[in-house]
Amino acid sequence: MASRLRSSLARREPLSHDGLPGVLRPVREPDFRQDRSRRSYLALIDAATALFGSHGYDAVGTPEIAERAGVSVGTFYRYFDDKHEIYLEIARRTMAAAYSETIANLGPERFAGRARRETISETIAILFDHVMSQPQLTRSIREMSLRDAKVAELSRAFEQVSVARIATLIAAIVGRDVVADPEAIAWVLHGAAMETAYGLAGHRGPPSIGADRARKALTDFVERALFPGDLAR
Repeated sequence: MASRLRSSLARREPLSHDGLPGVLRPVREPDFRQDRSRRSYLALIDAATALFGSHGYDAVGTPEIAERAGVSVGTFYRYFDDKHEIYLEIARRTMAAAYSETIANLGPERFAGRARRETISETIAILFDHVMSQPQLTRSIREMSLRDAKVAELSRAFEQVSVARIATLIAAIVGRDVVADPEAIAWVLHGAAMETAYGLAGHRGPPSIGADRARKALTDFVERALFPGDLAR
């Protein structure tokens, strides 16, 4: 049943998601005949997100997900083959949201004049908030990407689309005489931002500095990387 449902969903028109690759692009929610069925489906997503975020992947089973969602185990298997499948859906949603909320809307026009520093700082703050709002879930997804090929595929897709977007932005707002290799700079900046966010979320233990200091330092780092001539003191 779950496989047939997925095949049906795959034929539906994807949501507009700012150039996300297919592996990260959500499809429309199922058109359930009864609103109760839709509520059950969404309750399973919410329950699994909370449980995986609190306990990680290995400690959570389908009975716990169903119980927290207030549905039967049989209802769980109407929509998902197993806990791995729902975990992948949650990981995909998390990464797609991170991209859409932080990177997708960055365009050259947002860096015109005095607004650019504020734009960098605000984007970094949103990224930090996204990771730190679900620190255990983002840590679980990170760890799973090292042991699960499908989670690793999602992580690679997220990095690739993010780096490509940042590289395009860099090429548009600064010349190659300033930044000779936009792709490499984009990869470094993306990695620095994500690792800083993960550190603040406690992925490596208690952070040694606070979010405000980290945000200012990262904003300075990004601005100097992109606009070195303008920041000469």
